[in-house]
Amino acid sequence: MFRYLKENEIDCRVQSINEKGFSILLYKDARCDMNILDETVGAMNWKREHTRDNANCIVSIWDKEKEQWISKEDTGTESFTEKEKGLASDSFKRACFNWGIGRELYTAPFIWIKPIEDKEIFNKNGRHITYTKIIVSKIVIEDQKITYLELKDNKGRVRFTFGSFKARNKATQNTEKTLRERVLKICEGKKQNLELVAKILNGNKLESIIDKKEQDDFLLVLAKQISIQKR
Repeated sequence: MFRYLKENEIDCRVQSINEKGFSILLYKDARCDMNILDETVGAMNWKREHTRDNANCIVSIWDKEKEQWISKEDTGTESFTEKEKGLASDSFKRACFNWGIGRELYTAPFIWIKPIEDKEIFNKNGRHITYTKIIVSKIVIEDQKITYLELKDNKGRVRFTFGSFKARNKATQNTEKTLRERVLKICEGKKQNLELVAKILNGNKLESIIDKKEQDDFLLVLAKQISIQKR
């Protein structure tokens, strides 16, 4: 019923850390769930309700054929900050897992990132800390399972890969297809050819149009499309 998550809808969080490296947890936020619900069933065809002081959340979707609300419920846990808000958000995300949104994240492999720079992991007040940010750069999901995964750090370096060569090629093809569509859409919206768009899309202007972690791939696809257009 619901599509799989895209790269820019998956966040990465440090789950555990020591002097030898850190593990990463893949997760989605509540806004991702709301966007996918709006996109799939329509903003007026779903609702959420909270019970037990936000501990439980019920997500209901309107069934036109049965002419009734179909509901799924789950419970959440408090966050370290803003306990009540965190509890409501967590129970909502778990209820959306029941509907299948992001359920593929449960198939993620164990992710361990080793430091590649001096002082990438350091000790502060008896705790290990890192300022390295990890993002999902490529992902392939088949039959509700993650078959390929690539993670990069905030400097654009690949830090983790999982899956087969075949799945990696599919990830690259999927990325190029998505970005090619966005390139052509931008060109159409601006009524400009690709070369003019290429001159416009630089620096901060590029960041205002496309997610920062996709920029390198976006420019690569743009360059390929310019080459095709010249033929």
